[in-house]
Amino acid sequence: MKSDLVVVYHRQPYEEVEHEDGTVELRENRSPNGIVPTLKGVMGRMGNGAWVAWKHAEDPANPSFDRVIEIDDSYGKYKVSRLPLTKEQVSSFYHVTSKEAFWPILHGFKEKYNYDPVDWSTFREVNWAFAEAAANEVSDNGVVWVHDYNLWLVPGYLRQIKPDVKIAFFHHTPFPSADMFNVLPWREEIIRSLLACDSVGFHIPRYAQNFASVAHSLTRARTISDEHTADTMTPRGAALSERFTPTLMEHRGRKIRIEVNPVGVNVDYLSDLAEAPEVEEKVRAIRDWMGEGQLVVSVSRTDYTKGNIEQLETFERLLNRRPELHGKVRLMLVSVGANRNMTAYEEVQQKIEELTGRINGTHGTFEWQPVSLISTAIPLAELVAYYRAADVASITPLADGLNLVAAEYCLAKATGDDGALILSEFAGCAVLLNGAIPVNPFSHASMDRALDQALAMGPEERASRMVELRQSAKRWSIAAWSDRMTRHFRELLAPPQDGLS
Repeated sequence: MKSDLVVVYHRQPYEEVEHEDGTVELRENRSPNGIVPTLKGVMGRMGNGAWVAWKHAEDPANPSFDRVIEIDDSYGKYKVSRLPLTKEQVSSFYHVTSKEAFWPILHGFKEKYNYDPVDWSTFREVNWAFAEAAANEVSDNGVVWVHDYNLWLVPGYLRQIKPDVKIAFFHHTPFPSADMFNVLPWREEIIRSLLACDSVGFHIPRYAQNFASVAHSLTRARTISDEHTADTMTPRGAALSERFTPTLMEHRGRKIRIEVNPVGVNVDYLSDLAEAPEVEEKVRAIRDWMGEGQLVVSVSRTDYTKGNIEQLETFERLLNRRPELHGKVRLMLVSVGANRNMTAYEEVQQKIEELTGRINGTHGTFEWQPVSLISTAIPLAELVAYYRAADVASITPLADGLNLVAAEYCLAKATGDDGALILSEFAGCAVLLNGAIPVNPFSHASMDRALDQALAMGPEERASRMVELRQSAKRWSIAAWSDRMTRHFRELLAPPQDGLS
């Protein structure tokens, strides 16, 4: 039976757990918070669903697993089509092309861009395989929902294979301006593929405007309607604010809807977790450990885009210029490395470790180590306890598509908790979360002022700001995103009205 909604995403929609006897268990994701459970939730609402992902195979022509399997979990029954890819294919299309060529351009780091090792034919080959698998699964009246930049070419190929299918694309990273995007030598092929969609989605208006600008620069595509950006997304003077949001484009007679719909977090799950007895106990332990001191937390992946090095340098300057804070403030930096085996990330991790050692060696004592560096993933319950206990969260990426850590911090603050949020102007969520202390991570003075302000903030201001932050974090929740996406797909599948097709 064909599916009404086919999700095309590189990750499988479950965790594979290998047991000692060699058997593999497909286990449902433990946490309902995160992008995979979110996508599964939308798929479950749309009825008969399917998922396309890749899975490693020594011999793709004769894989050791079933290509298509049936899953029955709490999200419903759905099929998973697993593309057998070799390690070399995965390395080429994902680790090299996507991470060394696309990732730096998406985030504005032209100096990190590495074109030389890209094997474009392999990228095309893998994207074609995803498109074929999606075409095999989707019903004649269904929607194929493609996710993120490593599958940029899927819409164009899918349109060739199945011309009348509805295609939606969602971009989870920033979308850069034309001057930056057009560094890519494959720019026109990519943008024409995206223009083959019926709908292209982004987190915030700036990324939608950038996409329209790139399309204008490379093709005859034109924006045929826009609207005033909602008040909930237009903080005056913010680096990523946009006064107008494109809503409809036209290219070669095809109408392309432009959707702005920021992904959120699971509000109910985080709120319940924050009040769980084990979290309460951990919060008390952290506060006992801190005593009268203040705790600053910062959580992200190890990546040159995340500003971890700048975060440490700011904390070091704080201790150098304010010796009265010695013994009274700690920074807990969670910087989790991804298994990418890439020189750029190894260099970032090495610099983080060097800075941490220097700060602790220069300023620390036997009783007080100013920086706690954690480089492995922390269970969400433990992380929520640190969010609750922390006086300040400092989230200062140099560029970030959205950043859900900031929202998690706010939602973890149970009734009676307060705290200050320092938030980079270049994180997508900066145009969504009201009440944060905005900061320019490229400016030492701005970073220093923000940290001083957060540490000095009185309880009344903290509480007032946290009320605003929690309200806006709740507004942009997983549930709200899922509702909007479900309505959008039903509109795509409805008979054309007012010239929309």
